[in-house]
Amino acid sequence: MEKNTRGFAHIDTWVFDLDNTLYPHHLLWQQVNDRIRDYVAEFLKVSHDEAFRVQKDYYLRYGTTMRGLMTEHGLDPDDYLEYVHAIDHSPLTPNPALGAAIEKLPGRKLILTNGTTKHADAVMRRLEIHQHFEDVFGIIEAELEPKPSKITYDRFLAKHGVDPLNAAMFEDLARNLEAPHALGMTTVLVVPEGQRDVFREAWEMEGRGEPHVDHVTDDLAGFLKQAVAAA
Repeated sequence: MEKNTRGFAHIDTWVFDLDNTLYPHHLLWQQVNDRIRDYVAEFLKVSHDEAFRVQKDYYLRYGTTMRGLMTEHGLDPDDYLEYVHAIDHSPLTPNPALGAAIEKLPGRKLILTNGTTKHADAVMRRLEIHQHFEDVFGIIEAELEPKPSKITYDRFLAKHGVDPLNAAMFEDLARNLEAPHALGMTTVLVVPEGQRDVFREAWEMEGRGEPHVDHVTDDLAGFLKQAVAAA
């Protein structure tokens, strides 16, 4: 299920999305999804059905529901971020196979997420992989501009001094790989099987065959082992 395009022999920086990339989305997403819906309902004073419609519409059009609320309704993001990420992370358990695979990657390892650094830290500590990462670039560091915006990647690369020609990007959304691929990064679409049809929007599962997707995998740890061998 892999296309032979850009490889890994030259990679010295490994960049990972967080949710549904380092762990299957369904373990935490329902909590986050419900809290976003509840926040939208209260903020806009609408029914939960209407809040859910707005939530998904803004997610598609703006990259995150938060960005849509900021753009169209003047949302102050601080309260929103604190509320939607106040979840129980206990469904996550340590993933020693993933940790071992990440540890063996030659070079730097970084997180680039539309979530907060606080949420990312909680996830990585539950997975017991936090010690392998140099830093997290979250939505605050992105100045509240979410992926797939190109400026988000530009800000990330500049802050961490990353040469995109020597970097790989791992993501669960194909549209979030378009900008990094255009910048020269090797791109990997991570598609955990067995839960996507239930927990993901139809558009989120599109794009596997797009030219900006160099590789596709449903087994991140196994794929990283192969990448190390190639590198």
